[in-house]
Amino acid sequence: MHKLLLDQPGKEMLVLGNEAIARGAIEAGVACATTYPGTPSSELSLAFFQMAKESDLYFEYSTNEKVALEVAAATANAGIRSMCVMKHVGVNVAADALMTLAYIGVKGGLVILTADDPFMFSSQNEQDNRYYGKMAGLCVLEPSTLPEAKEMVKYAFDLSEKLGEPVIMRTTTRINHSTGAITLGEITQPNTKGSFTKDPFNLVAIPAVSRRLHTRLLQRMAVAEKITDETEFNFVEGGGSLGVVVNGVSYNYVCDALKDLGVADKVSILRIGFSNPMPLKKVTEFLKGKEKILVAEEGEPFMEEAIRSMAQEVGCIIPIKGKGPELFSREGEFDPAGVRRAIANFFGFPIKPAGSLDLSDLPVIPARPPNLCAGCTHRAVFYEVKKAAGDMEIMHPTDIGCYTLGVLPPLSSADFLICMGSSVSTGCGFSKFIDQKVVTYIGDSTFFHSGIPGLVNAVHNDHNLTMVILDNGTTAMTGHQPNPGVDREAMGQEGFHRISIENVVRGLGVESITVIKPYKVQKSIEAIQEALAFKGVSVIIAQEICPLYAKALKRPARKPFRITDKCKDHRVCVDALGCPAMFVENNKVAIKPSACTGCAVCAQVCPEHAIVPIRD
Repeated sequence: MHKLLLDQPGKEMLVLGNEAIARGAIEAGVACATTYPGTPSSELSLAFFQMAKESDLYFEYSTNEKVALEVAAATANAGIRSMCVMKHVGVNVAADALMTLAYIGVKGGLVILTADDPFMFSSQNEQDNRYYGKMAGLCVLEPSTLPEAKEMVKYAFDLSEKLGEPVIMRTTTRINHSTGAITLGEITQPNTKGSFTKDPFNLVAIPAVSRRLHTRLLQRMAVAEKITDETEFNFVEGGGSLGVVVNGVSYNYVCDALKDLGVADKVSILRIGFSNPMPLKKVTEFLKGKEKILVAEEGEPFMEEAIRSMAQEVGCIIPIKGKGPELFSREGEFDPAGVRRAIANFFGFPIKPAGSLDLSDLPVIPARPPNLCAGCTHRAVFYEVKKAAGDMEIMHPTDIGCYTLGVLPPLSSADFLICMGSSVSTGCGFSKFIDQKVVTYIGDSTFFHSGIPGLVNAVHNDHNLTMVILDNGTTAMTGHQPNPGVDREAMGQEGFHRISIENVVRGLGVESITVIKPYKVQKSIEAIQEALAFKGVSVIIAQEICPLYAKALKRPARKPFRITDKCKDHRVCVDALGCPAMFVENNKVAIKPSACTGCAVCAQVCPEHAIVPIRD
């Protein structure tokens, strides 16, 4: 049995933050969970995926976040408790549905988990999704600890049903990826049989209906404004004349900083866990008798601006600050030293500089830039496209996935990137107005997620570009989740229909379609040359399984390779491919057998044929 399904109330368990959230949903009686995988939320989806095999939970990896939310919205409007999980930029994809779903509302509880990523550990921006709650008119909850995250999920489902609206639960990387102890509660048996009552004049968002639904949404938010002043997730600690307002993980940083500075008795803390709508009564009460207020929040000045507005309403003119040169930045994550420094600077507390360690006797840590894995199929494709192009000047719009690492030398095969699915769409724009040949890259999962509309556009408007679809048989970057093109029978799963990328491309009217096997270097180069010469839209589908995924499926391993005495030290293998299994030692190229996957690409590019398999 999956550990998160244990029905042992009172048992303590060490879990990841994402697992704590999943357990909270199980205790709340969630019956449907949908997602498109994205770090830092991926482990939450994985927990649901695993538990669905052993319980009545319905779970799906949806085509994209918009689809995931629409599936969950339907089940919630059939009276089923549902949860939709995504990373912060995924909400951008789902926003079209989200804005109007707020008008329509829900019958069963619907919790939308957005995992924000300060410092962009695995993301293209640092957007603060509390603003989606404000824009849509939905409640936003923010946990500070793992136990609280588990309990907050249950509260979110109850709140959703009380208001008849989806509830946004916003986490950040430090909540999702921290490890801590939780205490298991009772599991609520989910309701898995929904019903739908036709009510088109409340459920079909035509203008005449939506005008009335908007009024209802505002009324529901007025109810939420009273709840947020009463909830246990907004609380005050301490009794000092100085005030700090905190949310999420900043609560922990501030508590530690006040203790380290020895000023905990001088500072009161207002912790906001229910951040939209902000608790007007609780905030204005907190302002009374305070000399100044510091707002400690990662990301944007969401609470800072709201608190200033509330202070103005009640005629409070004390200093209220948060973001600033000597205070908190809008960039990146908090850290203990930075929080201590900001508190000391704002309130005028003395602070002793931390003593620095003498590291002069330690060697310099070598730089380790991110790199495609040894044997990665994408590396072979990038090399082959370069060789096929010859002297042709190429411009590469790329997309979101492992292959984005092609931006680094020696591959240098990424020139422009905005978001998921943007490669072919931006390629359309470039192809009309620049002289270079446009070659776009997109992965199989990203193609299904949001690449198809761009290809439709390219064919319809007769753009001149080559689209390379990197089909490695899995959603590799976020942890080998399935996508519509994956062979799920190989994963031991039945009841799924595999969609052929080639058939989709052909059905869209693409005339030039080339399927290559990237590990066959020369044949691939010749096929790519033909595709590049085609005038119009040509598509290359590079089919080769991700080596890490193949290992997970227990596919037979290829023999690793070694370098023989034939080597003339041209270093084409190293300089052109940059494979991490290869290294230079004593001025000679070598291959680490334990890292080599036996893809044989280096052997095929070696001019002396000096690279051969290791024989038993």
